[in-house]
Amino acid sequence: MEPRNFNRSFTDRSAKAAVRSIRLHDTRHTCGSLLAALDVHPRIAMQILRHSKIAVTMEVYTHVPSEATRRALRKLGKHLAPRTS
Repeated sequence: MEPRNFNRSFTDRSAKAAVRSIRLHDTRHTCGSLLAALDVHPRIAMQILRHSKIAVTMEVYTHVPSEATRRALRKLGKHLAPRTS
């Protein structure tokens, strides 16, 4: 898919989902931060984000959350998890 078409598709789908509009590239930062919050090893995060240098992953794409943020993410995960009867 041509990059501009992919970007337009992302924008359209975001609007249809009624979520806040962000740049497609920002999803990479979100992914890096979520991987860090989930204690995924930095080398694995580097592979997932397809970076050639770990410094890029750690210094640019990963925002390490505070303990309060980690607690909130755990709470959110429990809330979003499928419930069994």
